[in-house]
Amino acid sequence: MKSSYLNWIQRHYSKIIHSIAFYPAIIAVGFLVLSYVLLAIDFSPFGKSIKAQWDFISLKDASTARTIAATIAAGILSLTVFSFSMVMILLNQAASNMSNRVLDSMIGNRFQQWVLGFYIGTIVYALFLLSTIRDIDSGVHVPALSVYLLIFLTVVDIFLFIYFLHYITQSVKYDTIIERIHRQTKNSLEKLCPLREQVESVSFTAPHVQEVTLQASSTLQAVNEKGLLRFCQHNQCQIRFHHPTGTFLLAGTPFLTVYAQQPLSKESLQEVQRLVLFYRGEPVAQNAYYGFKQLREVALKALSPGINDPGTAVLSLQALADLFAFRMEHFPREQEKDQQGAVRVLKKETTFAELFTDTLYPIWDYGKEDRTLRQALHHLLLLLKAKAHPPAQQQCIEHLLQTVKNQERQKDAL
Repeated sequence: MKSSYLNWIQRHYSKIIHSIAFYPAIIAVGFLVLSYVLLAIDFSPFGKSIKAQWDFISLKDASTARTIAATIAAGILSLTVFSFSMVMILLNQAASNMSNRVLDSMIGNRFQQWVLGFYIGTIVYALFLLSTIRDIDSGVHVPALSVYLLIFLTVVDIFLFIYFLHYITQSVKYDTIIERIHRQTKNSLEKLCPLREQVESVSFTAPHVQEVTLQASSTLQAVNEKGLLRFCQHNQCQIRFHHPTGTFLLAGTPFLTVYAQQPLSKESLQEVQRLVLFYRGEPVAQNAYYGFKQLREVALKALSPGINDPGTAVLSLQALADLFAFRMEHFPREQEKDQQGAVRVLKKETTFAELFTDTLYPIWDYGKEDRTLRQALHHLLLLLKAKAHPPAQQQCIEHLLQTVKNQERQKDAL
């Protein structure tokens, strides 16, 4: 039951924290707490004494305070609607001109969420303050301190809006979006490939071999390594995965094999299933190879007849080349060992050759007639070839490089 709850939390954690409403909701709650604290200070003996000593701080008329709060709430609400509209226009433009896959990285932009959260928090603060103002004669009983803080927050909102206009116009640039995807992919790739040398593969043998099949069609996203290690140690077994993360599988497809001295019960096999995360989506933070896919699709969309922007495709190729250069020198950890050093879990990872073929060949097939793309790809392949060490890396790079050279000779001969 505990592993089932942990599986549910891990499956929904990424969706929640990357939602466009996550930070605005938290900030709005923070502003609600702030308004309660400021009102408590306003009506406390300390707050009343401050307003009594300094007349310029107190508001004699409750209707004035109410008018200020209502005006600010309405104004910031209009500002919020306009800002949200700009974000939606930005997302629509990016989806139509680049790829739907880039929306996740743009929706998860923290600065946009902080600005929108600050707007919403100011509105919540103003509305809560508005509900506490009463028509009374004594100025010390009007929440003047809270009103002045609201005015200060409004000034901050205005300056945030000015910077937001500048930021949003910069965010729509192709190079900015490509750089963001590249940075996210690089960070994820550093976690995925921590080894500097490739580890030799191992195989498992045991008297009893059992396959675990998928209950419903979904995508293999992640593996709970610590949970699987505890399970293997407790049941004296070993586990081998059949597919790399990011693979879509149909219901009934075997996705792992359990090697054990004694056959495991149905409940134990179900526990193994709960330690493997399956859900739809392509979060780059969870799987670096999704970032390669996004950059590939950006390049393909830029080369389409409707867009016809080879410069953007070249930018994507440059970002991909840097990621491939890192991947050539770093390798994923396919083996998970217990405290005694015995291999308990054997994962299947996407090889460099598979990643190289799946990413660059579609771009080449689509854009090989464009001279700009041919020259850029030729240059980048030469750089990658100089860094390649294992024969498998050199072979796949050399094959595409010769294909590019042959295409250039044919075009020059015309």
